[in-house]
Amino acid sequence: MTTHTLGDTRYLLGRSLRHITRSMDTIITTAITPIAMLLLFVYVFGGAIDTGTDSYVTYLLPGILLITIASGISYTAYRLFLDMKNGIVERFQSMPIARSAILWAHVLTSLVANLISIVVVVLVALAMGFRSSAGVPAWLAVAGILLLFTLALTWLAVIPGLTASTPDGAGAFSYPLVFLPFISSAFVPTDSMPGPVRAFAEHQPVTSIVNAIRDLLAQQPVGTSIWIALAWCVGILIVAYFFAMRIYRRKIA
Repeated sequence: MTTHTLGDTRYLLGRSLRHITRSMDTIITTAITPIAMLLLFVYVFGGAIDTGTDSYVTYLLPGILLITIASGISYTAYRLFLDMKNGIVERFQSMPIARSAILWAHVLTSLVANLISIVVVVLVALAMGFRSSAGVPAWLAVAGILLLFTLALTWLAVIPGLTASTPDGAGAFSYPLVFLPFISSAFVPTDSMPGPVRAFAEHQPVTSIVNAIRDLLAQQPVGTSIWIALAWCVGILIVAYFFAMRIYRRKIA
């Protein structure tokens, strides 16, 4: 980014964050669903699920964090859709504002909003008995993975935000992303799954990301899972960014 773009992005980011502070219900709603899942699976199903660990909430939390992010990015698509349909983007284009700053403001707003939701979910998990012996470097690595995952999914959310024809369509794309952790190692070990389901679960991005975060929090050797997780996140980010910017340039041409 140039200095001009950074300045414009900072200004538009302030605008987006003010909108969030005036409607905190979006962040609350984003956090409620993962917290409800956390409570349901720990206190209702947890006793019947054998994960080979002493604390199911500790096993479950990494997957719940990914669900929190997948739920949160739907609002990015929704807010961008409204800006496109209400003519806000066209107004900005008539001003001396860097064009890419509009998208970056929405993306950075998503990072802030999802960070708040993640902190809320982690606090609830701590109250439910989640504990980790991980040191500062491991926690920083977990934060880095979650940040990269949020960034990748947010740029993915930009695409329906630009192309959807209805507000429901803009936000509905996140439903498959929320469902994806259920077919992974987020809730149960993949060893317990039937053959075809297990093959899919072990080779989709959520499993490698969840496994890497879980190993980091447990101070276990992460092996190749962290590199596979990073490769998925970076790959999704690059592809989503390329298509989002291409669609955006066509929209404003």
